[in-house]
Amino acid sequence: MMSNKDIQLLNEPELLFGYQQQTAFAKDGLLWFGPLNDENGPTAIRVGFVGTKSGLQLYKKWVNQINLPIAATSEVAHHIPFPGFEALFSAKWPDTPVTSILISDQEIVQAIRIKDRHQAIYNTVSIFENEIRRHINEEDEGVDLWFVVIPEEVYKYGRPQSRVPGSIAETSPQLMNAKLAKKLSAQPSLFDEDNETAELYRYELNFHNQLKARLLDAKAVIQVVRETTLMPEEFIENGRQTRQLQDKASVAWNLCTTAFFKASGRPWKLANVRPGVCYVGLVFKKDETQIDSQNACCGAQMFLDSGDGVVFRGAVGPWYSSETKQFHLPFVKAKIIAEQIVAAYKRDHGFPPTELFIHGKTRINKDEWEGFKAGVPENTKVIAIRIRHEKQFKLYSPTDHPLLRGAYCIDSYKKAYLYTKGFVPRLGTYQGREVPNPLMIEISFGEADMEQVLKDILGLTKVNFNRCDFADGEPVTLRFADQVGEILTATPMAHDLPPLPFKHYI
Repeated sequence: MMSNKDIQLLNEPELLFGYQQQTAFAKDGLLWFGPLNDENGPTAIRVGFVGTKSGLQLYKKWVNQINLPIAATSEVAHHIPFPGFEALFSAKWPDTPVTSILISDQEIVQAIRIKDRHQAIYNTVSIFENEIRRHINEEDEGVDLWFVVIPEEVYKYGRPQSRVPGSIAETSPQLMNAKLAKKLSAQPSLFDEDNETAELYRYELNFHNQLKARLLDAKAVIQVVRETTLMPEEFIENGRQTRQLQDKASVAWNLCTTAFFKASGRPWKLANVRPGVCYVGLVFKKDETQIDSQNACCGAQMFLDSGDGVVFRGAVGPWYSSETKQFHLPFVKAKIIAEQIVAAYKRDHGFPPTELFIHGKTRINKDEWEGFKAGVPENTKVIAIRIRHEKQFKLYSPTDHPLLRGAYCIDSYKKAYLYTKGFVPRLGTYQGREVPNPLMIEISFGEADMEQVLKDILGLTKVNFNRCDFADGEPVTLRFADQVGEILTATPMAHDLPPLPFKHYI
């Protein structure tokens, strides 16, 4: 579908950096002005290393590299030399971790190669989890960030669809399988040992998600990194690197930005944000750890102008409909989540939000809407926004003019189309390799100025601290929705956890 409606263009949202300076590109702002001036920010990153002996050597080499300037290997505008961690963030990254937990290669291999994938991934995660938990409980050194460096074999066999070749597979230590475990969940055995073994089949088959989820109660902040990410040039097979990555400067920009953020630093924030505005991304994920296939977990991600946020876990229940293929909360559950969000906002600001925007990939229903409204103060406006990619819609643009990021078309006072990807003059190119498609943005409930809604969403594409890019294609309220949902449902233990900062989930 091609539109001939008037094409308009939003100005690129500005970001705020050190000394209250503004610019549109995060790398420019960090280079020129540094991160936000924050008295609570780190002066040095206290890193706890967990990995193999060879992984520790790779980690130390990498830290030595990122403490010095790293040249860019391309002259394109978004490939910018990395000036060094301390030069960029005004914080030190010591080359020696505050603690180093070494795990033997043999122990990892024996666990990850277990034929039964549930037992393999659970046992491998346990090796890392137990050591981190022991340190938290027994040692005095404070750790801002746990840098978990994994061998390539853990990455290869620690994912949902992984299979270990029979020639190297280890015998499963427990006589159990997923089918029997599900049966025992419905009708427990008389033997406690069988029930305990069956419990591990309720954990997600994903090393990364399971490790983070199992340590949420310990409030451990974790960065999982592959050994090949740190030193790809040292992994050679048949004369070639086994893995091709971005240039070293780009890897340093991305990994150092997320590490600084996870260590409680504030790289940047949105400039010119209206006071009292709060954005919430609604997250639903079918909970495979539950017996009922209709059960799902609901979560909410609350974000402020800083890009930081809090994740609230809602109740698990039959929120999924196999008929509509959608998730919906009953009135009471929506009200509880809204009350939690308002309470958290009030703790940080001293007053409730004046506007609460709820972003979701599907349209909320009237029952949910009424629940959210009932959970906020009378003077707080609630606006529900549906956001989804629209591949069938194209804005008409003459061939001699590139389609710019920020181009939009208002279809009605309730619906518009916004290009969050497109040509970026500062970069002199398009972001990404695919043909840009717009977001369809619809005000499902509530009243708001559509142009202001579009400005907000475009701004929220620029506060992803997991990378240091110009912008994302989705606002941060939805960018990590699937990942947060997976971690919320990765273990059966995480159901009753209190709200935690967003850095624990990415």
